[in-house]
Amino acid sequence: MTVHIGAQKGDIAETVLMPGDPYRAKWAAETFLTDVRLVNEVRGMLGFTGTWNGHPVTIQGSGMGMPSLSIYANELIRDYGAKTLIRIGSCGGMQPHVGIRDVIIAMTASTLSTPSRGIFKELNFAPCADWSLLRAAVAAAEEKGTKTHVGGIYSSDVFYDERPDLNEQMTRHGILGVEMEAAELYNLAARHSVRALAVLTVSDHLQTGEALPSEDRERSFGDMVEIALTAAFT
Repeated sequence: MTVHIGAQKGDIAETVLMPGDPYRAKWAAETFLTDVRLVNEVRGMLGFTGTWNGHPVTIQGSGMGMPSLSIYANELIRDYGAKTLIRIGSCGGMQPHVGIRDVIIAMTASTLSTPSRGIFKELNFAPCADWSLLRAAVAAAEEKGTKTHVGGIYSSDVFYDERPDLNEQMTRHGILGVEMEAAELYNLAARHSVRALAVLTVSDHLQTGEALPSEDRERSFGDMVEIALTAAFT
């Protein structure tokens, strides 16, 4: 057990999917895994372990934002031996050709700041996805026929952003979407020599103002979860 995860040793699989919302973790575990059991409910941040096609998988909520994800990812890696961590979550589209319900596979994650900023100091470290996971996820998306975009995303410190100038520059430089966690996950993966990837579903769009109603979001996220699971074990 750790301060934030109540699982026992052996309860956490080496492959962990990390949605921000603990109830999305519950939905994904019950929908895609078999022999599911609850392994964590400390502070309501639910985690479940089961199997997918015979492979052990944990789906653990990470909370919103990089500081929260950093807590769970650090403990999963350091104390439970997680080797593959894949963020599954929603994002806002930033390019005209990126549509609602499309999937974005994040090659890189730009950011203004992360919890790792204190380590890097003046260095602008460029966190990126694990190549083997990225390649496998792209292949899985192509096989499913899911409309998918591969490239850079922006991990923001804030949800209610008041920097239209920054959003304009992100769009100008080809950033596909914005979310709040992936950059720190990629930093931690690099630091601890584990694999990480972010597979995201576009739930709203910064340019068009389109947005999925909350009740439709879970039903639209199935492709993302299947792509992530397939990539983890390819």
